[in-house]
Amino acid sequence: MWRNYYSVTSLEEALGLLSQYRAGARIVAGGTDLVIEFERGQRPGVETLIDLTRVPGLDQIAAFGDAIRLGPLVTHNHVVDSRVIQARAFPLAQAAWQVGAPQIRNRGTVAGNVVTASPANDTITPLWALGAEVTLTSVSGERTLSFPAFYQGVRRTAMQPDELLTAITFPALAAHERGLFLKLGLRQAQAIAVVNAAVILGFDGDTVTSAKITLGSVAPTIIRVPACEDFLIGQALDDTVIREAARLAAGVPRPIDDVRGSAAYRTEMVRVLVGRALRALRNGTERDGWPQEPPMLWGEDRGRVRRSLPEMVRHEDDAADTIVTTVNGQTYTRTGGINKTLLRFLREDIGLPGTKEGCAEGECGACTVFLDGVAVMACLVPAPRAHGAEIVTVEGLAQDGELHPLQSAFVEAGAVQCGYCTPGFLMSGAKLLEEHPQPSHEQIVHSITGNLCRCTGYYKIIEAFEKAAERASPAVAAVTDQAPD
Repeated sequence: MWRNYYSVTSLEEALGLLSQYRAGARIVAGGTDLVIEFERGQRPGVETLIDLTRVPGLDQIAAFGDAIRLGPLVTHNHVVDSRVIQARAFPLAQAAWQVGAPQIRNRGTVAGNVVTASPANDTITPLWALGAEVTLTSVSGERTLSFPAFYQGVRRTAMQPDELLTAITFPALAAHERGLFLKLGLRQAQAIAVVNAAVILGFDGDTVTSAKITLGSVAPTIIRVPACEDFLIGQALDDTVIREAARLAAGVPRPIDDVRGSAAYRTEMVRVLVGRALRALRNGTERDGWPQEPPMLWGEDRGRVRRSLPEMVRHEDDAADTIVTTVNGQTYTRTGGINKTLLRFLREDIGLPGTKEGCAEGECGACTVFLDGVAVMACLVPAPRAHGAEIVTVEGLAQDGELHPLQSAFVEAGAVQCGYCTPGFLMSGAKLLEEHPQPSHEQIVHSITGNLCRCTGYYKIIEAFEKAAERASPAVAAVTDQAPD
């Protein structure tokens, strides 16, 4: 694991540390991929983490005329929630909504998705179609690269060891342009793309005047299909034109062939997805199915930076170093425990075993906790992030000896069998009821896409959510960070 962990208070501090440690350091913005890679021993030579998550102002989405700019701490849920993105960059909103689950979208950043450089990463595809650029900053200055110049292969970019991605900028869709993002995965939620596609068309009446089509998870980087794009210009989208355009899009030379899908399957699915996208744009149905008031599980601060630190903090892998944190309203000071996850820190150092380890990869949700009011997977958060933070675990849901309404509903509905997944469901549900005291069935289902159960088939769990909602009251919304007076 890591040896040094810096929680910085400014971009300048982060850049200075990158200049000092260079290839031996990595930035933590979301950390949802990075922590897993450390656990798997996939980051040899990296001993220093630089945590940006307390720096205010880096989580903003800003519109400048006809351009949109994302800061380096903009999460996927920020994108989903953004009215500007929904109105003027809708394919990006759709892609962000299909990343992971609420707890993942609350931590994972678009910048992190971009830097990771996997051709299966969902947000890269629409950003490429939108003509996005990245701003890379170091102590020596900054430079701007287009996506084609930035990406150099599978998980390879032009970023230098001392550089930080400080902005993603792209033109907003014009009034005559419409687009959408489609993804094929092997399951409905938390799926890595077998194929994804972003299609953006300009129209003059029914006639296509411009076309941008990008495909993900079919080649070492995201690709465009110029033969299909050129064919569409000047055409009206009748069924014959759509069939031919989809056929041309499927002419990708040597698609990826891997465990998620063969090359032949990907070729066929490109044809299907592009055809489906073109029909939706022709019919004006590209926004059908977009969730209204989706559950974010992020609290009243809407996932914004809430607790900045008074000064930069360095934690070293040393027996004398301490983490001071507030858990369920009680302050704890713990020595050591620096180079582990928040999940292990809560269980081993704080002594709260209610937070469970099911997968340690952000797949099962059994370790869901509230970190500064936001639902996250504790297995994907470095333990030093707890320093100066307020955390709520499942042990903190009950108030004054009374079970949380959702806990009572679980008992009444018999929503527990082995019980291992239950703490995670309770945490997700408590945050859902805080946001939406009387949630719809759809909101309930979306809120638990990050929580897996192998016993109940979910029916009794959903029934318990509905029972708790029936008796919703202001008391339900009272599960906050329980800071003492």
